[in-house]
Order: sequence, then C-alpha cells, then structure tokens
Amino acid sequence: MTFPNFSGKHTEVSTPLVTPQRFVRHLQQRGLLEGFAAPAGVILLYQRPYARGLLQREAHRPSPPFPEWLHVLDRTEGKVGVLAFFGIGGPAMSTVVETLAALGTRQFLNLGAAGGLQPGDRVGDLVVCDAAVRDEGLSHHYLPPARYSRPSEELTRALANRLTEQGHTYKRGATWTIDAPFRETAEELRHYREEGVLTVEMEAAALFAIAQHREFDAAAAFVLSDTLSDAEWTPDFGAPEILTGLDILVQAAIEVIVGRA
Repeated sequence: MTFPNFSGKHTEVSTPLVTPQRFVRHLQQRGLLEGFAAPAGVILLYQRPYARGLLQREAHRPSPPFPEWLHVLDRTEGKVGVLAFFGIGGPAMSTVVETLAALGTRQFLNLGAAGGLQPGDRVGDLVVCDAAVRDEGLSHHYLPPARYSRPSEELTRALANRLTEQGHTYKRGATWTIDAPFRETAEELRHYREEGVLTVEMEAAALFAIAQHREFDAAAAFVLSDTLSDAEWTPDFGAPEILTGLDILVQAAIEVIVGRA
C-alpha cells in the first residue's frame, strides 16, 4: 500500500478541491476579513502559559481571521503576529498556516518545546532545527516520499545568527516529528540518537513540507522541556528554564522578521 493511499497525489494531474484560496473567499463572504492586513511574519507558539505571559507583557491587537489565536504586536508596526492557542500537531497548525499564507504572510517561525534525545541534554537547552524526520502523516500529502523535510535555509540562518549575536548558546540539528507521542519507543530513540537527531516534537516536518509546497519561508527552534533515555522519559514541563528559553527564541524571532520585512 502506498501512502497517501491514492497513488499519483503529487503529480501534476492531481487536482486540489479544498484550497486555502477558496477558504479565504469563504471568510471574505462572511465578513471575517474586515480590517485585516497580513503580518510579514508569524511566530507559532504551543506552550499556553508562555503565550499568555507574552501577551500580557506585549501590547497587541487581536487580528482577523483568527482573533482568538492571532495577535499582532504593536511595537512591530503590524509586521509580526503571534499565533497561539490553536492546538497542537500538524493538522491544527496546517489550517492556520495555510490560511495566513494565502492571505500574504510569507515567514513562519515555529517555536516550541521538544524532547531531548541525546545524552547530556538538559531542560532549557536551545536547538535550532535544520531538518525534520517525516514520521507523521500530514507532510506526505504535500511532498513525495522522503526521509526529511527541511526549513528555509535563509530564515534558519537568520535566526541562528541572531541568537549568536545575542550571546545565546544553542545546538543545531535535526528533529524527529511524530504525531503519536505516546507511541515513541526505546528502539526508535536509539535509532534516531545514533543518526544524530537532537529532538522529538509534533509539527516541524509538516510545516516544512507545507512551506516547500506553497513556496514560503519556514524555520523552527525549540527549548528542551523533557529528556528521553533508553530506560525512561523525564518530563519537566513546569521548569522556569522553559519559559526563559522560549522568550529568548521569541525575541530573536521578532527581530528576524522585522529585519526581513
């Protein structure tokens, strides 16, 4: 059996039926895009406590078409949006990203927590992602079969350079994207660790595949929130180092988007 089940999905004769452009027209017909101006870039956040704190500190305005989720930062003069509270995983991410890309946003920075796979990892460590193992379903509907999907080289380099300029320490490497977190096995851990993969999370491979298919820029970076060994999983989701790491990534991402807008 092939995946996707219908062979030929990635050929030119494949005809999309449900499209972001048609969804945008639907939003326009319902009057849900009044006053909307697409931000140049959007930061995707998944950790709700951090997102709530950020929006309490930052002057912002809720924005169509997702006023519950999209918040444009005042100090960036409309250039940077923060997208949060929309859910987790590739399908939830893809719906909002596809819509905003169709409306004109061309930069997406995926910033979240991830599990560390390598010995010596510590909660709070930062990782800039340069490839994602496609062990989820969504990316395969956008790109032909391949082991990895990859981010925008230029946007990734800009984010990494900004972190370096600010004096922050980080690793750079691949992530393992899987949409079944309770089915991560010790055998898989050993396999990806030996391959040099640094983290595990739920969205990066899908985002990179969408970006390649739709021809916009995407990058990802993570702060470690838990670690995995052959014997156990050690979560520490309440550690203050996670909030500190996310803030480092977000402030760098804001400067990158504004500088490229």
